[in-house]
Amino acid sequence: MDGASKFVRGDAIAGILIMVINVIGGLLVGMEVGYCLIPMVDHLQNGELLGRIRRIRKKVAQEVGFLPPVVHIRDNMELPPARYCILMKGVEIGSGDAYPGRWMAINPGTAAGTLPGEATVDPAFGLVAIWIDSALKEQAQIQGYTVMEASTVVATHLNHLIGQYASELFGCQEAQQLLDRVTQEMPKLTEDLVPGVITLTTLHKVLQNLLTERVSIRDMRTIIETLAEHAPVQNDPQELTSVVRVALGRAITQQWFPGNGEVQVIGLDATLERLLLQALQGGGGLEPGLADRLLMQAQAALQQQEMTGAPPVLLVNHPQRALLVVLSNMELTDNRQIRMTATIGAK
Repeated sequence: MDGASKFVRGDAIAGILIMVINVIGGLLVGMEVGYCLIPMVDHLQNGELLGRIRRIRKKVAQEVGFLPPVVHIRDNMELPPARYCILMKGVEIGSGDAYPGRWMAINPGTAAGTLPGEATVDPAFGLVAIWIDSALKEQAQIQGYTVMEASTVVATHLNHLIGQYASELFGCQEAQQLLDRVTQEMPKLTEDLVPGVITLTTLHKVLQNLLTERVSIRDMRTIIETLAEHAPVQNDPQELTSVVRVALGRAITQQWFPGNGEVQVIGLDATLERLLLQALQGGGGLEPGLADRLLMQAQAALQQQEMTGAPPVLLVNHPQRALLVVLSNMELTDNRQIRMTATIGAK
């Protein structure tokens, strides 16, 4: 086995060892499975989930910019037979049921008609779904359902959670590994930066901030060059994160709006932006009536974005960007046309 996953039989000694290792933080990501799911994770039985987990780790590394930790797998006879639990640092972050030999038919919202089977919910995205017999797979696809077999359901859930918790999985060790890689490829770029200009702790915090805001850290060259330019006069990780985001603006825009077409975003009314900035900086609040109206407008704007197939991106002026996980106007490149699909706060 290449280490992408480790399967440990659930005897008492192995269980105690894994519990101890989890407690001391040795295993960042783990998965426990009920006995019906053991064949999916046992390499001796050609478990399909093992290969999927290897591909997930490679995919995350390509998209996010660092290789997530090994997923350690064990059986747990205390779980219901078809149950699996995904853990981070020994704490459950997700769970679900999977039935080998059956298929999950997910209704994306446009499926026609119903199917016989066991009603459920897609564990990754919360969509209405049904576990169906394999004989109904083709019929489900004809009716417009998205159909996945059991190991794909588990793998998709794991992939979603790794992306969701990427910033927590990225520690100082991962930051050092990235820095070492950049040093090997471009030694001149890093030789004077760490620890001469910024500490490893600050670099780690900036990279972690980017991951928290769902910004890929693949382009370490741009990140390092930007930090080398700004860190000598600014050592606050939040401020450094903002300037790095501007430098990564093209990639951020491309992440949400692939291609070179129109950028369809939600905007904030200029007066509202000023009120929000004053309230957030001064520690004050908004009038209840205004807050309720903004909430209704935001919900309507999100529904409109969803109907047009555009991502739910809010575009604000740069000073407000650090206060919200949104897109700043300084992060958009000049060659992209912007269209405000809705403006929150407009009367």
